Amino acid sequence: MKTISHWLTSPWRRSTVAALAGALPVLAFPEPSLWWFAYVALVPWIALLRSAPTGRRAVYDGWWGGFGFMLAMHHWLLPNLHVFTFVIAALLGALWAPWGWLVRRFLAARASPGRVAAAFVVVPAGWLLIELVRSWQGLGGPWGVLGSSQWQVEPALRLASVGGVWLISFLVVAVNVAVAVLVTVRGSWIPAVAGLLATAVATSAAWVWSPRPDVEDRARIGVVQPGVIQGAASADRRFDREAQLTRELAGQDLDLIVWGESSIGFDLSDRPDLTRRLAALSRETGTNILVNVDARRSDKPGIYKSSILVGPDGPTGDRYDKMRLVPFGEYIPARSLLGWATSVGKAAAEDRRQGTRQVVMDAGQGLRIGPMVCFESAFSDMSRNLAGDGAQVLIAQSATSTFQQSWAPEQHASLAALRAAETGRPMVHATLTGVSAVYGPSGQRMGSWLGTSASTSAVYEVPLADGVTPYVRFGDWPVQAALLIVAVWAVGEGAGVLRLRLRRPAPEPRVPPAHTTRESPARPGR
Repeated sequence: MKTISHWLTSPWRRSTVAALAGALPVLAFPEPSLWWFAYVALVPWIALLRSAPTGRRAVYDGWWGGFGFMLAMHHWLLPNLHVFTFVIAALLGALWAPWGWLVRRFLAARASPGRVAAAFVVVPAGWLLIELVRSWQGLGGPWGVLGSSQWQVEPALRLASVGGVWLISFLVVAVNVAVAVLVTVRGSWIPAVAGLLATAVATSAAWVWSPRPDVEDRARIGVVQPGVIQGAASADRRFDREAQLTRELAGQDLDLIVWGESSIGFDLSDRPDLTRRLAALSRETGTNILVNVDARRSDKPGIYKSSILVGPDGPTGDRYDKMRLVPFGEYIPARSLLGWATSVGKAAAEDRRQGTRQVVMDAGQGLRIGPMVCFESAFSDMSRNLAGDGAQVLIAQSATSTFQQSWAPEQHASLAALRAAETGRPMVHATLTGVSAVYGPSGQRMGSWLGTSASTSAVYEVPLADGVTPYVRFGDWPVQAALLIVAVWAVGEGAGVLRLRLRRPAPEPRVPPAHTTRESPARPGR
């Protein structure tokens, strides 16, 4: 141990180790999907933070670890944003700087049992506030939220129905803190075991008492995935392939057909021929078709990404314009300042325009659907709002063709499982090029994924559920609880500092040194 501590005295070595430790949690996400690893992935980082010689060094270790986490989670952006990916990772990584100080404050070498016990609440609360801040759309959105690594774990999905992905993140960090204490803090096994037991009790309580969705009906939904189509006139060729795959769904008694994001590259008002073909497809298949248009509007200035419902007579009038755009992919924040990003990668040459409100559509036959576009499936509040507004099925139209050979398609598809579990509503994740996936109202996967190499259509029998989950009813209460926990701790710390100052004895008054005069020798008499 002394050898390791001596080796880590070099700031650059320590920073490198912190970045590597911060990157470890990415292994819990798809493609590796080592979901169990999430419960110990933070232990090396926490151990490094608690060993920091000073609070300032812990801040740096937190920053470097956050840089490693952000870079690993968004590594698939490197071919597009190049060096700017490192800039983004460094800026967002700074959010973990105060968390590094917080870990050291609670788990330093001489931490008392009471402080260790408090760490099981305060440290996860601090992590949750970081996830809250970085989930803002302008900072990249909630991609790689730690709790979303548990998308295929049934007990975790039950927790999501109670407190959303935030509750899962809180408990995953709490388990990491407990394991780190068991491994690195001597004589603290009692609070560590107590923390693990409390986590198990919370999970068991959610499993037993949280309401389960009541399945009342089923809907048959077709998903059309044309696959990668490149070369000249790719937009027209993609439409032809989508039309061909849609015709194959005729006669299957469907309630809805869903195409992926940017499935149509022309404004339908400018291409009446495409409108007529879509209407004919709707008549042939006997159902409405939800398409997605990525084009310059004829009735408004600018380019919009819009979900449009098309029936036997053409567009039904139901339209949803994408509200939350991908930074740098669909717009450049502060373009006058950061516009240079277009010269070093494939950042958006022109900003897309934003919609102003979410829309619940009547897809026919009593089926109400709530569309989202791509990146928006990462935002818990959007799916929660749609469920609260009466959507029976959540739909995300996506396109990840730019990142076909990366981990992005699988990670994106996994998010729909969490949104389904949070809301108690099934969710369809339909893409142009894969991965397309469908999940039931408890977050369980329905059928097989359509992988990135597939060019096909598929039909899913989707259970429709009734009822309201605690998360839809009470919202982001774990985040609010985390804010309260950190606020109470901060007030307590401030009160402690004030008490120390008040108890400090007043300095004794300064007594000026006595001035002594030396008698001058008597003058000799005259």
